[in-house]
Amino acid sequence: MTPYQRAVVAVVSAIPKGEVMTYGEVATEAGFPGAGRAVGGVLKAFDDLPWWRVVAANGRLAPGLERRHAELLRSEGVRIDGGRVVGSAT
Repeated sequence: MTPYQRAVVAVVSAIPKGEVMTYGEVATEAGFPGAGRAVGGVLKAFDDLPWWRVVAANGRLAPGLERRHAELLRSEGVRIDGGRVVGSAT
């Protein structure tokens, strides 16, 4: 595992149930500001992470996984409307 992967795994693993972070926020918190696009690759590589707690900067859910993403977030109390997280969650 690379230092970037380790850092992203640590951040995503620590996102509390019912809360979300953006890809960019995860990268910044991991110590790699500007590397948000690579967060998705880490989420795909490590399927035991709570990937559903990470969304796009505009609150949009994962393309192609919107239904499952919304289902998982709703089960944690996060509001979803029109394929996006709504409210102050992001």
